[in-house]
Order: sequence, then structure tokens, then C-alpha cells
Amino acid sequence: MNPRILGATIARVLRQLKHDHRTVALVVVVPIVLLLFVHALFSDSPAAFDRIGLAMLGIFPFIIMFLITSIAMLRERTTGTLERLLTTPMNKADLLFGYGVAFGVAAAVQATIATMAAYWIFGMNTGAHAVWVILVAVVNAVLGVSLGLLASAFARTEFQAVQFMPLIVTPQLLTCGLFAPRDQMAGWLQHISDFFPLTYSVEALRDVGINPSPTSTYWTDLAIVLAVVIVALVAAAATLRRRTA
Repeated sequence: MNPRILGATIARVLRQLKHDHRTVALVVVVPIVLLLFVHALFSDSPAAFDRIGLAMLGIFPFIIMFLITSIAMLRERTTGTLERLLTTPMNKADLLFGYGVAFGVAAAVQATIATMAAYWIFGMNTGAHAVWVILVAVVNAVLGVSLGLLASAFARTEFQAVQFMPLIVTPQLLTCGLFAPRDQMAGWLQHISDFFPLTYSVEALRDVGINPSPTSTYWTDLAIVLAVVIVALVAAAATLRRRTA
């Protein structure tokens, strides 16, 4: 990768995001609104909100960034922008890692605002400091970015990009331990969930939810998710087409 080209790509994507007010609203406002619903659902059980709401701080950024990036990259191909960019010295790695970093910045803003709202507005309590929750939320959002970029490489229309969500996102939601403890699942489901990065994100959040500081489990889980991010970005670069007919 070329650092100058990578930096220019990051700046271009951030400018696009800045001028796309609907995307800004989706990134910043929607997680807070969804947290409001979660808080209302568990208004009579603060402990349940602390557990479910904490997991949602990682899940909401993952879903939202997956949708935004899969559609955004597909638009780059269908409008011919990607084809024109790749006639310059820019390569696919510069483009995809640039997207990853730019949306990572957006994710950091999203995670910080949503986490502050969870603690200060909705009264969430965790064992560890909020900064460790924000870190997982940001990494989870970047995970959504990387998987969204990978999914976009196989889609020909925006509708097809959205169709990848039930395939990539839903199984992870069902088996990450949000709805039922993983140790109470059928054995084959536990084995499948071991291969899903969202499992480790939720586990990391629960670790800082009950412990006063991150443990080795937290750092191991975070490392696994980051490894998946790198693999997904490399795979996306290898499979990305210049243009969709």
C-alpha cells in the first residue's frame, strides 16, 4: 500500500460521509434511538438492560456499518467510480483499507456517542470503565465495515447487497449468546458460534460488564475480531471487481 494514496482515499471517503446527511443520521442518531427502545423494554429490570444494552452497543454498530459500507462500495462500482480510481496508481488494498480506516473514524464517533448516551442518559452500569466498551464497539463497527466490503464484491445490485445480511449477520446474532447462553445451546450450535467473530465481541463486552478491568479473555477476544477484520479486508481486495455490469 502507498501511504499517500491511502491517506487521500481516507480523506475522500470522510468528505463523502460528511456531505451525506442521511448516512450521518444513520451512524449517529439511529443507535441512540434503538438504545431508547431497548431501555424501554427493560425499564423495570435495570440489570437486564445492563446486560442486553451492553451487548447492543457492539451489535448495533456492526449491523449499521455492514449495511452502509456494502451499499457504498457497490455504488462505487455501479457508477464507474471504482473503475476510474483503479486506472490511477491506486490499488485495491489502498481503496479497501482506506474505506476501513475512514469508516473506522465514523465508527469511533458513533460508538462514543452511543456509549455516552447509554451511561449518562439511560443509566447503564458496568464493572469496567466505559472506554473499554467503546473500544469493542469501534472494533465491532470496523468488523461490519470489512464484512460489508467483502459482501459487496459478490453483489450486483443494492438489493443483493442487503440480501447478504441474513446470511452473514443473522446467524451471528442468533448464536453469539445474546438470546441464550452459549453453554446451553446444542453442541453443534456452540461449534458453529466458535467461528463467528460476533461471538467474541459479545464475550468481550460481557467481560468488562462484570469485571472492574479487562481480563485476558477481553484481549484475546479483541485480537480474534481484529484478525477477522484483516482477513476480510484482504479477501475483499482479492475478490473486488472494478465494475458491475
